[in-house]
Amino acid sequence: MTATADLPRVQEALDAYSQVVTRVAKRLLGSVASLRVMARVPGGRRPQGAGSAVVLTPDGYLVTSAHVVARALEGTAAFADGRELDFTVVGADPLSDLAVVRAAGGDLDPADLGDADTLEVGQLVVAIGSPLGYAGSVSAGVVSAVGRSLTTQAGA
Repeated sequence: MTATADLPRVQEALDAYSQVVTRVAKRLLGSVASLRVMARVPGGRRPQGAGSAVVLTPDGYLVTSAHVVARALEGTAAFADGRELDFTVVGADPLSDLAVVRAAGGDLDPADLGDADTLEVGQLVVAIGSPLGYAGSVSAGVVSAVGRSLTTQAGA
């Protein structure tokens, strides 16, 4: 067997992988919001930052990173269908870098999340978000490790 003889099988595998990533992206893009975080200041609000969030429930609960909403109380969540909904920060845990926000308006499409307990090193994963405000960005890769802990600025 030569590399040239294996080329059609490699191309088929890459095409299948591409199709899976595309299907996941199409299915989940509506469940991902681009966040514009606002800080309250005397006389109004000012932009504080941006990030991504994933819809957990149809009535407006989303999960994001705690560092995205740190020192903020509110902001705007923009969705792929063009809707922009105001949100408030419900709570945050800096040690796990997770936060929950609630978007006003509801009727959202919750993401179908997997089971982290079944993740294995080498498993394929897809990430969808809004890095640096670029909404709808999709990346694919592999699980590089499981069960790791990282020290954060919060000390854990």
